Amino acid sequence: MAWNEPGPNKDPWNQGPKKGGGGGKPPDLDALFKRFKQSLGGGKGNGTGLPSSGGGGGISRGLVLLLVGALVVLWGLSGFYVVDEQQRGVVLRFGQHIQTNEPGLRWHVPWPVDTVEVINVTGVRSVAENSTMLTQDENIVDVELTVQYRLSDVEKFLFAVAEPDRALRQSTQSAVREVVGTSTMDFIITEGRQEVAERTKLLLQQKLDSYGTGLFITEVNLRAARPPAPVQSAFEDAIKAREDQVRLVNEAQAYANDRLPRARGASARLVEEARGYSEQAVARAEGDASRFSALLTEYRQAPAITRERLYLDVMSEVFGRTTKVIIDVDSNAPLMVLPLDQLRGGMAGGDARGDRSASGGGDPAAAPRGGATPQDPNRASRDRSR
Repeated sequence: MAWNEPGPNKDPWNQGPKKGGGGGKPPDLDALFKRFKQSLGGGKGNGTGLPSSGGGGGISRGLVLLLVGALVVLWGLSGFYVVDEQQRGVVLRFGQHIQTNEPGLRWHVPWPVDTVEVINVTGVRSVAENSTMLTQDENIVDVELTVQYRLSDVEKFLFAVAEPDRALRQSTQSAVREVVGTSTMDFIITEGRQEVAERTKLLLQQKLDSYGTGLFITEVNLRAARPPAPVQSAFEDAIKAREDQVRLVNEAQAYANDRLPRARGASARLVEEARGYSEQAVARAEGDASRFSALLTEYRQAPAITRERLYLDVMSEVFGRTTKVIIDVDSNAPLMVLPLDQLRGGMAGGDARGDRSASGGGDPAAAPRGGATPQDPNRASRDRSR
């Protein structure tokens, strides 16, 4: 059947009179609303808007209870939460703190009864501060520092102070101004940076504890401490001159530390050598004195024998170092034996002594004794006549 074919019950959009009467009038909204309320009550209604006692084709009461139970279960499950190792869970019941939970799986009465704030208590936070301050010697210095902190008490951090971060910043300004105001500018910009940071950390921690902020200062780093820009070049020159002074002093100290031990060692060596020479000379003198005393005693007992022995000792010592051979021509010995081995050794010794005397290291007393041997003049004349 074509949709536009004429006649009754032929047009799909015009199938005769609508249900509920009234021809082509739209349905009554009040009647539809009443029927919907009756269906929720499970009956047809009694004309007063309340469900009737009879059965009907609406939604059953068990299904409604099932839906409500499911919503309650979902509401209860929404109360589970997990607290990590570095966190703490603060439970608030209608805005009032009731407990602080440790790490793990936790449960609280869901919203709107309880609310939970999970706070990181081990993470290190930082705040920077840049200020221009007046020193003790009435100079202006620009200070830049960084404060690192963490939470030490969650309850105090959340409830004792309204704005703990703002309190920290203001306490930092107060502490660093107090420390800078009691120090000179040269001390702050040179060797006193670490001390300024330590004093600022102690003073800032005392202030935060007195306020009950629940914050713990882990480190204060003084990043920069410099004079204002118009006079910065002059201060840099002064600092450079001071560094040069320190460097030269250190170099001089290193040179002194290197030379003084050497000088002390040389001095100790010379003292020991002098002491050894003194002991040797004293011992030699004492030995010579003892030997002379013994010879004197022998000479007094036998003067002639002692004199002869001394003469023979001196002659043997003198002739023992000479390279000449003295021959007695008056003796009528048919065979003459020359000590060639002694002559050979004497010539070698003479050459060595000549080398030592030429080099200036020979004994001055040995040259005349080795070069000239006392001889009899009559014997020398007989040798020339032959």
